[in-house]
Amino acid sequence: MSGRLAGKTALVTGASRGMGFAIAQRFVAEGANVALVARGKTELTEAASKIGANAAAFVCDVSDPASVREAFAAVRSRFGRLDILVNNAALATPNPLSDARDSDMQNEVAVNILGPIYCAREAASLMRRNGTGDIVNISSESVNHPYPHLGLYAATKSALETLSAVMRQEFGPEGIRVTTYRSGNVRGTFSRTWTPDAKARAREAARSAGFYARSGGQIEPEIPAEMILNIVTLPREAQIDLVELRGAAQLPEG
Repeated sequence: MSGRLAGKTALVTGASRGMGFAIAQRFVAEGANVALVARGKTELTEAASKIGANAAAFVCDVSDPASVREAFAAVRSRFGRLDILVNNAALATPNPLSDARDSDMQNEVAVNILGPIYCAREAASLMRRNGTGDIVNISSESVNHPYPHLGLYAATKSALETLSAVMRQEFGPEGIRVTTYRSGNVRGTFSRTWTPDAKARAREAARSAGFYARSGGQIEPEIPAEMILNIVTLPREAQIDLVELRGAAQLPEG
């Protein structure tokens, strides 16, 4: 298959739906082999099947280092190389910190911070064999204005941006580029596991504090997918440290 990513292998976490799925689909359209990674086997397998023969499902819990090692070993066995990692998997449980459960906080930190570390560590090991590679860490505009009831999520994304800078320092001399992609509001299923009550309370808190007026409108996941494709296909002499993309229109107050 021809295309800008012909002969390349990419791994996308959180790839069974939303922005992760769109990124994987766009990469395959440009000739890449793509490893789709997520926890839910059924949905992940269906996603890979929708994309086509160059997409393969690898069930993995990114918060578990043993699961990550196993998945990356399987990717290497299947494709023989890794050129691109997109750390997209993330979750949030809406609650004021004073009401947050221990298990929810631990899971959120494990997936949003430790997950990208575990994946980048394994990815860098494979990319060193090629002498080149790209890691894209998906952050959030909430680092600039944390939404009410989503403070821990914003904090994990701030930590991820700091970790991206560390990765650039460590991996850059080995030919591995690291980019932070700071995302605005993207249409998807981010809040699908939230209870109706928690969702209503979070939305009311954001509305009352005027947060909707600070955010751009919702965009389709294919738009960030195209941007991320452009990032990883830049000439090797170029490096993007941070890019922020969000909708141009204001979110409605409702």
